[in-house]
Amino acid sequence: MERDEVVAAAEALERAAASSTAGDWRLGGLLASRPEVIAHRADGGTEHVAEARAASARWIAAMSPALAGPLAAWLRSAARVEPVDPAAVAVARTLRDRLPG
Repeated sequence: MERDEVVAAAEALERAAASSTAGDWRLGGLLASRPEVIAHRADGGTEHVAEARAASARWIAAMSPALAGPLAAWLRSAARVEPVDPAAVAVARTLRDRLPG
């Protein structure tokens, strides 16, 4: 059933996030040609995500560009329905905050 598939995907996404490097990931570093992804934790600590590859690899692979098409299609679909699903608005706002342009 499609509903079960969607719920299973949501659960897998949550598991991948929970096992990945914790924190708010932001671009940083000293060289524009070699930006670094730095996880900023709630306790004020930081960790370079590349140094935690084992924990983050599954998450990075899951969020590959292959996800862009289906995610963009879902956001466009959600935008056509009134009222707009609050989850879609939250995803859109997070993406807009994190994506350049």
